[in-house]
Amino acid sequence: MRVRVGYSNKVLPYLLVAPQIVVTIVFFLWPASQALYQSVQRQDPFGLRTRFVGLENFQAIFEDPGYLHSLQVTAVFSLAVAALALGLALLLAVSADRVIRGATVYKTLLIWPYAVAPAVAGVLWMFLFNPTIGSVAFALKALGYDWNHLLDGGQAMVLVVLAATWKQISYNFIFFLAGLQAIPKSLIEAAAIDGAGRNRRFWTIILPLLSPTAFFLLVVNVVYAFFDTFGIIHSVTSGGPARATEILVYKVYYDAFEALDLGGSAAQSVILMAIVITLTVVQFRWIERRVHY
Repeated sequence: MRVRVGYSNKVLPYLLVAPQIVVTIVFFLWPASQALYQSVQRQDPFGLRTRFVGLENFQAIFEDPGYLHSLQVTAVFSLAVAALALGLALLLAVSADRVIRGATVYKTLLIWPYAVAPAVAGVLWMFLFNPTIGSVAFALKALGYDWNHLLDGGQAMVLVVLAATWKQISYNFIFFLAGLQAIPKSLIEAAAIDGAGRNRRFWTIILPLLSPTAFFLLVVNVVYAFFDTFGIIHSVTSGGPARATEILVYKVYYDAFEALDLGGSAAQSVILMAIVITLTVVQFRWIERRVHY
């Protein structure tokens, strides 16, 4: 028999959710409304005068070759980070799930990098690959490969992808490991009894059952690459060299605080917000269909 729990005090539920509502209004709704307002305005660099320009800011950024270039860079960067972070995290989760002795130690060590701030992660990788004092750069030079991400745009992209991937692997690892532990062992044992090898069991049983988790993580990782990697880009390459690593979120910052184009920067942030909302809607629609199915 179900027992229905309720609040005798009608005000208490609203008081309990009030802190979250305040946080949402202050840190999301208010900045979003300001971005929408500024995206249809044009201001002088000092913010002394403002005039309404409608959709001219959006038209200008889509006609700007620099913005289109940043869009391409973001697409390459986000797909590379998502694919690499998901693949390595799944490999580590499968390996950790098979460990019997010392499993807790391995899992703890694999989770630690998630506690590192993006800017700190970027600085760590920047020192490792520094062309003058970096140990990894020194090893690459010993092997005959001249590493200098300060001058080579391709190398700079590889470096920020590696730093962003290393930062995100721990998050993906937690979800993949939880998904693996939720798979009934009887299914794996039945497949093994039927003669299915380890690889066949993975591709025909484990991976399909992990697909909802993988899709959720795919959306989360793309959003992470779009937004949370700003600290890595800013600390490692500052969008260079020659804008080779200038992703959209960094261009929003640069146009607002360096170029002082507040209206154009606000329009770019609105587009980024629309992309994230679209990804979130797609994710919830897909999960909803899976639940009903």
